[in-house]
Amino acid sequence: MGGYIMAIDQGTTGSRVFIFDESGAVVGSAYKEFTQIYPKPGWVEHDPMEIWKSVEETMLDACVRSGVELKDIHAIGITNQRETTVLWEKETGVPIHNAIVWQCRRTAEICDDLKEAGHEKLFKMNTGLVIDAYFSGTKVKWLLDNVPGARDRAEKGEILFGTIDTWLMYNLSGGEVHATDYTNASRTLMFNIEKKQWDKKILDILGVPEAMLPVVQDSASLFGQTAEKLPMERKVPITGVAGDQQAALFGQGCTKPGMAKNTYGTGCFLLSVTDGIVHSEKGLLTTIACSDEGKPIYSLEGAVFIAGAAIQWMRDELKIIKDAKETEELAMGVEDTHGLYMVPAFVGLGAPYWDMHARGGILGITRGSGREHLARAALESIAYQTRDLVEVVNEESEVDMSLLRVDGGAASNNFLMQFQSDILNIDVERPKMIETTAAGAAYLAGLGSGFWKSAAELKECREVERVFKPAMDKSQRDELYKGWKEAVARVSTK
Repeated sequence: MGGYIMAIDQGTTGSRVFIFDESGAVVGSAYKEFTQIYPKPGWVEHDPMEIWKSVEETMLDACVRSGVELKDIHAIGITNQRETTVLWEKETGVPIHNAIVWQCRRTAEICDDLKEAGHEKLFKMNTGLVIDAYFSGTKVKWLLDNVPGARDRAEKGEILFGTIDTWLMYNLSGGEVHATDYTNASRTLMFNIEKKQWDKKILDILGVPEAMLPVVQDSASLFGQTAEKLPMERKVPITGVAGDQQAALFGQGCTKPGMAKNTYGTGCFLLSVTDGIVHSEKGLLTTIACSDEGKPIYSLEGAVFIAGAAIQWMRDELKIIKDAKETEELAMGVEDTHGLYMVPAFVGLGAPYWDMHARGGILGITRGSGREHLARAALESIAYQTRDLVEVVNEESEVDMSLLRVDGGAASNNFLMQFQSDILNIDVERPKMIETTAAGAAYLAGLGSGFWKSAAELKECREVERVFKPAMDKSQRDELYKGWKEAVARVSTK
């Protein structure tokens, strides 16, 4: 067998492939964007065949760029945009419609009908999720209801459903594999996270035939092999699969209760491992993550809608910065914000507020307020929103977080990371390898194939670049956070 792991990171706007060596280092990568399709306002689609082609091309390109021969790939790991839904013909592998993307809101009416019918509690208790157009279940229902003949064919076993991981494995294996892992299954709104199986009662409510659903496996296990017709020169095992946020959690080495990671992107995704199932009463989601062995465990997940997007807004709309990196220097150029708070509720407020009608506000402006104060306030708002989530996680999981592991683009901002540590009063740990999503997929594939023998070996692969330690006194921390809560109250409609 070869000496490298290939990790496919299939995202919302593009596909990226990484090649990892035995030390866990990236020796090469490739990236390809694909088309975003907007048939109507609020509707988002992808062409599944274009996604597959983008992955196929980047697999080859990553090998060329790294100088690694295809025959030296030991195993493949997959991580993917979650919830995006594909239906295709079992016989031909041809999609019956474009993929409906996680961002798509077309099934909002179906969700309203399910709530009005009194199904909210059942869905939440069984799946750990809320009834929302975000998840796959109502997307499947919409496709079966709206594509002519789809429901009849699905009931006969002629149509298959998959999230993007399943779609890629089906194509990689030449149609031999129809499978998913527990993390992706737990995001479909159709999977019972306690029983760890498809929920027959929910499938019945949605009108989804069980025959079209994939087999569910551990994230680190043998899903199948690549087909010989692919340019891999031999059959390569697919041995690691996880949804993007859970892959990042695993890539950060978070596998024990109380361990958590926060990804700082357009928004923020905070995942914290829990001791068993914790049903949130404050708007967090309960979802399946991966143990040290790549088996299912549980976590709480909270989302901040606007994080890095607040910095993009200052760059693209206000035009007061040219590059996101400028904000670090601007923020460090002043002692504080002069009492300025930005509440970036551009699309409402997420957990724990869940106020969809709130809109953004900049409060405490004086004649002396300048762009450096606004830049600092924007960065601080990301840290405040993360503290909002951490407080709920601590309360509901009954385990106080003592360390936050960070990744994503904005995690490279030293001011933000130090302020995050200060406002949380815990250490914030930044890894050398910021691409933790791909690393998680690679680690799972390496475990599943025996490339790495144990979690202890994986620990050696993960290098810490810097630890930020709290340096703010309690009275200042409390005063600043109190000001944030007051600012949120000013923009809230509740």
